Amino acid sequence: MKIAILNGSPRKQNTEAMVNAFAEGAKEAGHEVEILHVGKMKIAGCLGCEYCHGKGEGKCIQKDDMEKLMPAYLESDMIVFASPIYYFSMTAQLEAALQRVYCIGKPAKAAKAALLLSSASGAYDAAITQYKAFTGFTGIEDMGVCTATGEENKAEAKMAEIRAFAKGL
Repeated sequence: MKIAILNGSPRKQNTEAMVNAFAEGAKEAGHEVEILHVGKMKIAGCLGCEYCHGKGEGKCIQKDDMEKLMPAYLESDMIVFASPIYYFSMTAQLEAALQRVYCIGKPAKAAKAALLLSSASGAYDAAITQYKAFTGFTGIEDMGVCTATGEENKAEAKMAEIRAFAKGL
């Protein structure tokens, strides 16, 4: 299975540790993994202009780093969203990347998705609700949500749990 991990963190911290643990477990299970550093990309929010559903024929009118991400949405069997919690939700960069999938509706091949979230306080509700809305709308199977709160971040026990989760896909 081809897995694209969209890392929404702009920093090399806790989310990156979760992403790396997931990638290790998935690779051990024989999956092909691509990590995309969305948190460092310049991706604008959807304009709602509908160009993509008319003249654009599924392509967005905006020309930004979303063009680097779109092949992952089109070619991957599974999409993993990873983000620290910034003010009760995913990072703005990852939210923009999620909203811009509007131009294609549902990722072409992706049948599965997962969510990795990191925070100091555990305020995950908004991010999980957004993720569940995305999987529900697109019909993509939710394979699960992994969270790391406070001292769990970068803890070996938590990283082992995430590796095992990915290995079991």
